[in-house]
Amino acid sequence: MIGKLSGIIDSFSSGHLILDVGGVGYLVHASARTLEKIGQKGDPASLLIETAVREDAITLYGFVDSAEQSWFKLLTSVQGVGAKAGLAILSALTPEKISLAIAAQDKAMLTQADGVGPKLATRILTELKDKAVNLDLSPKSVEGFVDNSEKTPEGVDNDAVSALINLGYARADAYSAVIRAKDKANDNLQDLIRLALKELSA
Repeated sequence: MIGKLSGIIDSFSSGHLILDVGGVGYLVHASARTLEKIGQKGDPASLLIETAVREDAITLYGFVDSAEQSWFKLLTSVQGVGAKAGLAILSALTPEKISLAIAAQDKAMLTQADGVGPKLATRILTELKDKAVNLDLSPKSVEGFVDNSEKTPEGVDNDAVSALINLGYARADAYSAVIRAKDKANDNLQDLIRLALKELSA
């Protein structure tokens, strides 16, 4: 099984890239997030790989960090979620937002992904609500360093949720409000609480 590929980016297409490894071009399917972050044509690149073997095909799926790879494996463990749907979810939501959506049981967030309807979103939320708690969300890249380019510290989110719960709001409502407000808060706890309260009162 292939666990990692390092080479030169040969070309991009919709939903995949070709990585030239020692003169051999590997077609690797990937989320929009990975394709955006991996680099440009001609750049050196490394991808974590999941290999799917069927009678008629061997398919490679690539990930820019371990958090995305872990979520792909977890999402595709749900009945009805194939690799295409798994990559669609990872294209629409960061691993951190998927975690928050599951914690909040927020079906609407998952249905932002192409091909994920309310019924499938409900199944994902139901089957993963216990498993997601133990998932390592630290976004270690292929090279092992921590990528902070889009990370919102979990502590800020958790503190905001705790504050809202202490004010009497239900946990699911608090999570949903924090999810909706976090992009506007710039990792500032006071702003996040204020904006989440505004969401709850809307």
